[in-house]
Amino acid sequence: MDYLVDQGLARGFGTYPLTGETLARAIEAAVRTGYRAFDTAQGYGNEADTGAALAGCGIPRDRLFITTKVRIENFAEDRFMPSVEASLKALRLDRVDLLLLHWPPVGGDVTPSLRLLQKAQELGLTRHIGVSNYNAAMMRVAREVVEAPLLTNQVEFHPLLDQTKLLAAAAETGIPLSSYCSLARGAVFQYPLFGEIGAAHGKSAAQVALRWILQKGLAMNTMSTKPENIRANFEIMDFTLGPAEMARIDALTATGLRLVTGARVPQEPDWS
Repeated sequence: MDYLVDQGLARGFGTYPLTGETLARAIEAAVRTGYRAFDTAQGYGNEADTGAALAGCGIPRDRLFITTKVRIENFAEDRFMPSVEASLKALRLDRVDLLLLHWPPVGGDVTPSLRLLQKAQELGLTRHIGVSNYNAAMMRVAREVVEAPLLTNQVEFHPLLDQTKLLAAAAETGIPLSSYCSLARGAVFQYPLFGEIGAAHGKSAAQVALRWILQKGLAMNTMSTKPENIRANFEIMDFTLGPAEMARIDALTATGLRLVTGARVPQEPDWS
């Protein structure tokens, strides 16, 4: 079972690359809209700003679901737990709800960092654990190495990228996928299909693309600084795409647009 979807947390608010007052205003608008799941990371440089905004948002802690991620530079055994403790201090938390490994380690051996991740959970630093940017082979290793359930593999997922192999691995391993870059950084708006389908439902092109992801079974994170877009990204539960509409969007995944590549990735996984 996909815990995030089952618990009504399928629509999360991503914080990258926001900081300072811009982030505070965006989180305020997200909370007002109804978001309760918030995603940050050590590598985003905004954990402290996120923690301050959420501490003052007026929502009880037990109604929030807060995710952060350990950066590769902190995967060494002597740095891992101190880095998580620093994240908790920045976020003003005793523990996070979900702790992820942000990227596979350089060299490709995922076992040591996975064991440290499980230890963080055993120490009570996080309720749940998961990974991010793992390919199918890494997901299979993770399922064998980690005794506790892995809540998600957070990956780039949008209608312009074929992630069939990862979806198959998710079904095989029981590690659900969740989405970032859900609107392909605006690239979906270059395709009239989304607006065409949206017009039939009284919805925007963005809402159609996000609904497609939801119907693929994924939780997602979206980010905007505009209250109207924050609200629109949340309002995707009151319509359903039909099989023919889903199939037409599925065909666009052959575009193969992968956004998170190259210099931004210490060592890009083999996604096959």
